[in-house]
Amino acid sequence: MEFLSTTTLLALALLLLVIPKIYKSCWILVWRPWMLSRKFMKQGISGPKYKILHGNLREIRTLKQEAKLTVLDLNSNDIFPRVLPHFHQWRSQYGETFLYWQGTEPRIFISDHEIVKQILSNKFGFYVKPKTRPEVLKLAGNGLVFADGIDWVRHRRILNPAFSMDKLKLMTKLMVDCTLRMFEEWSKQMNDGEKEQVVMMNVEFKRLTADIIATAAFGSSYVEGTEVFKSQRELQKCCAASVTNVYIPGTEYLPTPLNLKIWKLDGKINNSIKRIIDARLKAKSKNVEKDYGNDLLGIMLASSRSNETEKKMSTNEIIEECKTFFFAGHETTANLLTWTTMLLSLHQDWQEKLREEVLNECGKDKIPDSDNCSKLKLMNMVLMETLRLYGPVLNMIRSAAQDMKLGNLVIPKGTTIVVPIVKIYHHNDRGKTVWGSDSDKFNPLRFVNGVSRAANHPNAFLAFSIGPRVCIGQNFVTCEPRII
Repeated sequence: MEFLSTTTLLALALLLLVIPKIYKSCWILVWRPWMLSRKFMKQGISGPKYKILHGNLREIRTLKQEAKLTVLDLNSNDIFPRVLPHFHQWRSQYGETFLYWQGTEPRIFISDHEIVKQILSNKFGFYVKPKTRPEVLKLAGNGLVFADGIDWVRHRRILNPAFSMDKLKLMTKLMVDCTLRMFEEWSKQMNDGEKEQVVMMNVEFKRLTADIIATAAFGSSYVEGTEVFKSQRELQKCCAASVTNVYIPGTEYLPTPLNLKIWKLDGKINNSIKRIIDARLKAKSKNVEKDYGNDLLGIMLASSRSNETEKKMSTNEIIEECKTFFFAGHETTANLLTWTTMLLSLHQDWQEKLREEVLNECGKDKIPDSDNCSKLKLMNMVLMETLRLYGPVLNMIRSAAQDMKLGNLVIPKGTTIVVPIVKIYHHNDRGKTVWGSDSDKFNPLRFVNGVSRAANHPNAFLAFSIGPRVCIGQNFVTCEPRII
């Protein structure tokens, strides 16, 4: 009898542990998706049908694979069906606003400019960054891009001085030096080889922008930062392979082949950044009177020694911010330069206009500086138009921190809102001609009166976002391609 009593008690205890887990699983996998789908359906919002655990991930994966096989139309710059084929199809099926499922995570697609402005301009923390997959954080760093709340405010306050106009003027010379070094390498290749040389511009621009971000922001050279960039590129492939797979919390700790590769690459990145930091600390220790430097790394290291909590960053936080700027600081600008080169090769009339402007403002033999570059109005128009047509950021996402009213919609807490930037630039909504009838054409003149007047909505251009989380490196990103 005693044995039976003990067994019964153990069984009851086990049930008490298991039942809440079963209930939670059923809530996440079945009941919550069903309830949210009904809530949105009552508001006139539908979308692709939810599938248990996978949501719509299988459809996304299939549509992306099919899109890769399509050939882009050389006479059109509309890349929306190619880069976001699932959104393109669902938009035609379900309208301008629809609900879909990233696994068990509800996501609502919204492209109305007024609602987008309301979301991005909010200063009260109602629309926060959603939880990010662990492998993505290892790639891009848990820095300003993904931080939220008090941590984001503290990091932003510390890093703002590194991107002031005074600092940018100092960085300009470094940008010039790095670019001239690339030209010298090209000349050497021409002298050593054949009369004609094939140059892979995307590869060269990635090397160049990596050199610039490493030198200007971290006082390192491309040679020292090359391990970081190499490892990040490999890690990027791992993220691309897993992003359309179902994410189950805790699986990032399992020693799967993909996880083992991610751990190894993450360790390499961290060790490379630590070596750059240690070199700066060693230089400081040898010369006590010398500061940590005026670049991004120097400002972060100085903050780590601060006695004020709101101005202090830990070593781990510095490493995460370094990851963020190593990744975002060179990949995005390299893509902008590559697409700009392509568009100028297709529109040689604009190539001639820019050449004439540069010669007028900078002179034939003078190396450009920050003052010269600020006068290059036509070049700025071309760069803005390139960012509009082939911007590196396809969409932005936010999560409702509580039940929110957006326009005529009620967005339940925890719903992720997707702002499809590439769609906003290329497609007109319900007869609204925000970018005009030539929205898929290369027309830099639309920016002749500035960014706010380029379209029929002052906040239509979102390349650097708007509101409190506007890109901290906006001035850096617009100055660098002008110099190059």
